[in-house]
Amino acid sequence: MRDGVKLNATLYKPQGSREALPVIFTMTPYISDNYHYRAMYFARNDYVFALVDVRGRGNSGGQFEPFANDGHDGHDVVEWLARQPWCNGKVAMWGGSYAGFNQWSTLKELPSHLTTIVPAAAAHPGVDFPAENNIFMSYAIQWLTFASGVTPNQKLAFDSSFWMNKYRQRYEEHVPFQKLDTLVGNPSPNFQKWLEHRVPDEYLDAMAPTPGQYARIEVPILTITGHYDGDQPGAMAYYRRHMQHGTAKAKAQHFLLMGPWDHAGTRTPAPELGGLKFGKASLLDLNRLHKEWYDWTMKGGKKPAFLEKRVAYYVAGAEEWKFADSLEAVRSKPQKLYLTTPDGSGHGVFRAGVVSRTKPRQAAPARYHYDPLDLREITDWFDLELTDDKPHPLDQGLALELSGNGLVYHSEPLPEATVLTGYLKFVAWIALDVPDTDFVVSVYEIKKDGTSIALAGDRMRARYRESLRKEHLVKPGEINRYEFQSFNWFSRRLEKGSRLRLVFYSPNSRYWEKNYNSGGEVAAESRKDARSARVTLYQDAEHSSYLEIPTVQASRSEPFDVLIRNGTVYDGTGNPPRRADVGLLRASASPPWETWQGRQLKAW
Repeated sequence: MRDGVKLNATLYKPQGSREALPVIFTMTPYISDNYHYRAMYFARNDYVFALVDVRGRGNSGGQFEPFANDGHDGHDVVEWLARQPWCNGKVAMWGGSYAGFNQWSTLKELPSHLTTIVPAAAAHPGVDFPAENNIFMSYAIQWLTFASGVTPNQKLAFDSSFWMNKYRQRYEEHVPFQKLDTLVGNPSPNFQKWLEHRVPDEYLDAMAPTPGQYARIEVPILTITGHYDGDQPGAMAYYRRHMQHGTAKAKAQHFLLMGPWDHAGTRTPAPELGGLKFGKASLLDLNRLHKEWYDWTMKGGKKPAFLEKRVAYYVAGAEEWKFADSLEAVRSKPQKLYLTTPDGSGHGVFRAGVVSRTKPRQAAPARYHYDPLDLREITDWFDLELTDDKPHPLDQGLALELSGNGLVYHSEPLPEATVLTGYLKFVAWIALDVPDTDFVVSVYEIKKDGTSIALAGDRMRARYRESLRKEHLVKPGEINRYEFQSFNWFSRRLEKGSRLRLVFYSPNSRYWEKNYNSGGEVAAESRKDARSARVTLYQDAEHSSYLEIPTVQASRSEPFDVLIRNGTVYDGTGNPPRRADVGLLRASASPPWETWQGRQLKAW
């Protein structure tokens, strides 16, 4: 590297190859041997593959400071590889999660021989890891333990019983979050440094591209993420910022792939997630798609046939892929569903408030009480994704176990199948009697048979309601507007008769840093700082709280017998329109209907 530190790369070369080839590399803190089979795959397909241990990990020299050195090091790796006799001067990157982050971090340094990147589930410091919306996750120290020292710590890092017990010990004994590293037995300067940089600042900003750097990016990019990917906020932050600041030419060659997957599924799709099953169409061969992408961008091959347009997204429930020229071209109609509590009484899954299109005139507020010393833990499935326990997006424990520490709302049954595609948004008018607390909102589909499917969730610390970069403590009794708009992007076809469920609560979980509501430094708070919070959510005409959903009219399935094309009448048997055309028309059919000789007509 430029400072003299040496990094180690394990090279995989096609046997018998005598010509210079494009090189693909990944930089990983997880020890290069983890990606042996991926490297073999690409070497067998006529690429040189380099597995590089990041600074301070594996066989590489230097000291590991997560996220801090990857940009400069990545730049130097690219240029070193390009100079080797077995490289033809074209270098690409591969990888997900941390190795998705350092693709962007390398690209911002604009190495001249970097030809393309394919970041999957790319983490973004200051956006989604080690904190989400400035709220730290307990998993941060577990991850740091995985990457402590120079050797693999996989068995220790994923010993579920050890970590769950340590998280519970901190939770039950009200140990300050800043002492979590010593509690688990791994005092960590990196953990402490992260806590010092909770709010996005120069330290975190330096890890990701600036607007000026986005404007100078010229290489083709394929971004991959999933509906349930915990690093989707990071992956989409890179994507959206490039769409905002990039040149027209660069944006035209940035493709987005959004599957129904969780974090691991963005590299190896699985047919189900904690009991939630997906169709066969979701099981893309991502190794093959990567190869086709590299063949196109580095060998002059054809563009991958799957990437029909710049955005490919999966509609769960319908179990099909859709394509669009941009996210903005994914047409959905925002629909506001207003919160009301008909009798003004308490909330629960069996005595829920209502979300509906009707804007309230006069409605009593809804209230709940959050006591940080209450040890009746409530856990959302989004919390479970932070552990190695199998996540359960079908679980309904959260709504059933609120114990008065939150609010539940249900919609009326959907009169017809409806597709939600895009981002949810939740706006709430809230008054507190304390200077700070945390909030979570989770949204689900409840099917006619009672099955629950998690759709998306968001969290916020009250002091950051106006800005993640500057805190504004709450004035007790004051009614403030809270806008939740960092849900995951998703697409799902909701069945006719399904309801939406919205759960709004203050988190009380071992998996997250606990807010004791004092208004002080949350990481330093403990039992002595605890203050009970009384939360009042307003839902009247002046303070209308609502959930905004991105609706798309689902395809109608009713068959019809006669088609009219350009004034000519055809029957519905495939004559003269091709049977495929008839199928397309059936899939897109919608009212109004007409009849001819007692048969249904569709004008086309």
